[in-house]
Amino acid sequence: MATQNDTPKSGSGTKGEAPPPQYSKVALIIGIAGQVGSYLSEFLLDKGYEVYGMSVRSSNFNTQRVDHIYINPRNNAHNVRMKLRCSILTDSSLCLRRWIDAISPDEVYNLADQYEVAVSLETPEYPDIVATVAFRLLEAVRSHVSVTGRSHIRYFQSGSSEVFGPQSDKSGYLRMNEKSQFHPWSLYGVSKCAAHWYTVYYREAHGLFACNGILFNPESPRQDWNFVTRKITRAVGRIKMGLQSKLFLGNLLASRDWGFAGDYMEAMWMMLQQGKPDDYVVGMGESHTVDEIMMTAFEYVGLEWRDYVVYDNEIPLRPAGVDQLRGDATKAKEVLGWKAKVGFEKLVEMMVDEDIELAKREKVLVDTGYIDVCNSRVLGHFEEVRSQILCRYPAPSFSDAEKELQAEESR
Repeated sequence: MATQNDTPKSGSGTKGEAPPPQYSKVALIIGIAGQVGSYLSEFLLDKGYEVYGMSVRSSNFNTQRVDHIYINPRNNAHNVRMKLRCSILTDSSLCLRRWIDAISPDEVYNLADQYEVAVSLETPEYPDIVATVAFRLLEAVRSHVSVTGRSHIRYFQSGSSEVFGPQSDKSGYLRMNEKSQFHPWSLYGVSKCAAHWYTVYYREAHGLFACNGILFNPESPRQDWNFVTRKITRAVGRIKMGLQSKLFLGNLLASRDWGFAGDYMEAMWMMLQQGKPDDYVVGMGESHTVDEIMMTAFEYVGLEWRDYVVYDNEIPLRPAGVDQLRGDATKAKEVLGWKAKVGFEKLVEMMVDEDIELAKREKVLVDTGYIDVCNSRVLGHFEEVRSQILCRYPAPSFSDAEKELQAEESR
């Protein structure tokens, strides 16, 4: 088992050349460019791992979350401990198998995700990718083990609290654990259910060391801007810097078990260090509403939220929305020894701090004339219009949003 003090060991190299480094283990992270993947890569590198990451192929660079730990192999090949590969979400098992054969990982983390429930409402077929990727990756690992005999490979499947529907008793909403009934109320949740049971099947039928981690709402300063938590803290930072005047929100009473993504990735790693594979719920055990996040963020910067927040009752609710989800991570705490380090208020403050720094950089561009706060579709009044568009319609195409922005500008 790797420990916190594990460091790469030196090997014998050719005379006159630097010896190639030796690592404690090799990890493959599918979805390394996401917030959880970036924290996990940092964590594993600190433990002396060699890390390979796969992210979605795109015409635009989407590696900003890991750029700070990336070393170009052409510049310093011997110090490269993280290597990136591009793929598409529909890569076949054979294609994934080739990568696994080439990398020979000790641990595989499948964090590939399409986490927007709103997208699943407008494009019902899209969430199916989540289950498809899990199935193909598990089959690639099984095939690799069968041919090479490397049966020590361990696999982690990232799950979601969306697999649970609204479950309550006379005392109120229940805390979901590993034995709670799966009853998803979104197509994304259905796809996550399939990925979960694929993992269980390959564990029980083929003997793979495969674990499910059912994660309750991982958040961080690296969260995407289109999630409500980051929408709020982003707006608070920009309002504080005078770049935005209003924040439009819909359902303020939705309650979730929000936790720090940097804490969750440690639990994921711990699952793969155990003597036998199993499934675990990872969460804080407490739920907070959207308005609690909003009020905490405004209070932290010394602003009165009532002066800036506008409730838009025209924003439609999800056809089958879950009011509250809360996890019970007792098993993870008792078996793994996992414990979260960042609480709810600290998490919100971390996110606000990041977005204030981001707003400061934006303000420099505005003050120097590079961006016109009055006419930019990113800043000022039109950011408010765009926020309403994105909230009112679950997942509009960019062209549709663009047309409405242009119509607003011409008025």
